[in-house]
Amino acid sequence: MTTQEIPAGGGPAADDSSELEKFGYRQELERSLGSFSSFAAGFSYISILTGVFQLFFFGFGSGGPAFIWTWPLVFIGQFAVALCFAELAGQFPLAGSVYQWAKQIAKPATSWLAGWIMIIGAIVTAAAVAVAYQIILPQVSTAFQIVGSDSDAGLTSTPGGAQNAIILALVLVVFATIVNIIGVKLMAKINNFGVAVELGASILLVIALAVHIKRGPGLVFDTHGTGEGHSFGYLGAFLVASLMSAYVFYGFDTAGSLAEETTQPRRHAPRAILRAITAAFIVGGLMMLFGMMAVGNLNAEELTTSGMPYLLKSTLGEGLGDAFLICSAIAITVCCLAVQTAAIRMTWAMARDGRLPFSRAMSKVSPRSKTPVLPALLTGGLTVVVLLINLGNQRAFFILTSTAIILFYIPYLMVTGPMLVRRLRGHWPRPEHGPYFKLGRWGTLVNLVAVLYGAAMTVNLIWPRAEVYGDDHWYFQWGAVIVTALIVIIGAIMLYVRRRTWGSAHTSPEHLPDTAPDSLPG
Repeated sequence: MTTQEIPAGGGPAADDSSELEKFGYRQELERSLGSFSSFAAGFSYISILTGVFQLFFFGFGSGGPAFIWTWPLVFIGQFAVALCFAELAGQFPLAGSVYQWAKQIAKPATSWLAGWIMIIGAIVTAAAVAVAYQIILPQVSTAFQIVGSDSDAGLTSTPGGAQNAIILALVLVVFATIVNIIGVKLMAKINNFGVAVELGASILLVIALAVHIKRGPGLVFDTHGTGEGHSFGYLGAFLVASLMSAYVFYGFDTAGSLAEETTQPRRHAPRAILRAITAAFIVGGLMMLFGMMAVGNLNAEELTTSGMPYLLKSTLGEGLGDAFLICSAIAITVCCLAVQTAAIRMTWAMARDGRLPFSRAMSKVSPRSKTPVLPALLTGGLTVVVLLINLGNQRAFFILTSTAIILFYIPYLMVTGPMLVRRLRGHWPRPEHGPYFKLGRWGTLVNLVAVLYGAAMTVNLIWPRAEVYGDDHWYFQWGAVIVTALIVIIGAIMLYVRRRTWGSAHTSPEHLPDTAPDSLPG
C-alpha cells in the first residue's frame, strides 16, 4: 500500500475549491479544517471513552475476561474496511462519504439506499451515544439522577435509570444541534478540545491502571463459565460479546464526510481514517486489558452491571475515578456532536443531488454560518423522536445499540462489495488514480476480507438472540431485524416511487460551479 506526498505549491490538491468543481459542485461549505481536525472527526466518532465505558459491562458479562479477543478480531475486519475507504477518500474528496463513494463505483440505486440507511443509522447512533451520559454522570454525582433513585445511578436496565437516560440524552442532543447550526469552526474547536482531552485521559488512564496491576495477562483465557447454556458453547458467548467491540469500531468514515470542509482532503482524509481506528484499537485495548489486570475483584458482580466506571473507582479511588469519568463525559459529548455532524453532511450531500424529499430546501447553506441549517434541525429533531419512543423502556436500549451498528455495516457493504467487483473486473484502481493512497497488490485480498467480515458481522449483529434482546416478548427479540427491515423497505419504496428522479443524481443548478465540467469523474 502506498501514499505519496503531494506538492504544497501545485498539483491536484493545490486548489481544493477548483478541484471540487471537477466533480460538478460549487464550494459552499467553509473549508477550514486541517489535518488534526480531520483525524479528530473520525476518532471522536469511534470514541473509546464512550463505547468502552458504555458497553464494557456487556462484553465482560457475556464472555468473561476472554471477551477481549473480540477487540483485535473486530479491528482486523474493520481495518480492512478502513483501508478500502482510505483509497476512496483519496479519489473522491466529497461531502457524504459512503453515499458519494457508492455513487462513483456502484449503481445509482445502491448509492441511494446506502445514503438513506446511513442517515437513519447516524440518527439512531446519536441517540445510542447520548444515553451513555446515564452510565457516567450519575456516578460522578447523584445530582444528575434527576428521576428515579440513587440506586438507578449509572444504570439503564431499571425503569428509573432508563427514564433518566432519556432526559440527559435530550440535553446533549439539543446542545449538539445548536453547535452544528452555529458553524463548523465552533464544532471543530469543541471536537478538537474533546479529542485532546480523550486522548490525554486515555493514555493517563492506561498508565494509572498499569501501576495498579495485580494479576498477569493469563486472564485473557478466562471465560468465567459464560459458555454454559449456549448452543455452541463458548463460541456462542464470544459472538455475543463481540457486539461490544463492533459497537466501538465504526464511524471512522466521518473524516471523509467532512472532505469539502478540509484542506487538501485527498491527502488528509485517508490518513485520518486509518489513524483514528488504529489509535482507538491500541489505547482501548490496553485500557481494557490493564483494567482487568488491575481491578481488585475480577469476579465482582458490578463488572457485569456497571462495568468500567466501577472498575475505575474500585481500583483508582473515588477522586481519580471521578476525574476520568468526567473526561468520559466530555468524550461522549464530542462523539454525539461528530455523529450528528456526519448525519448532517450525508443529508445535505444527498439533497444537493436532488435525491431526498424537499431537496431544494434541505440543500440550502446558511450564508452566515456556512452550514446546512435544515438538515441540522431535521437530524436533531429525529434523534429526539427516537429517544422519546424509548422513554422508560429499558429493554429498548440494546435494540437501539444493535440497530445503530447494523445500519452502518449494511451501507459499508454497499461500498466494499461493488469495490471488490470492480477490482475483480480490473476496473479498480482507475487509470487516473494518481499519487494518492493505494493498496497496490494487496488490494483484492484486503477488499475480500472487508466484504467477508462485514457480511459475517452483519448476520451476527442482527441475529435475534435472547441473550441480547430477552425472550419474554418476540418483538423485542426480533426488534433489530424488524427495525432494519422496515428502514430498508421504506427506502426501497421511496426509491421505486421516485426512481425517475432519484435513479441518478441531479444536482440543483444553485450547487453547480459557474463553469460546469464537460464530464464528471467516475
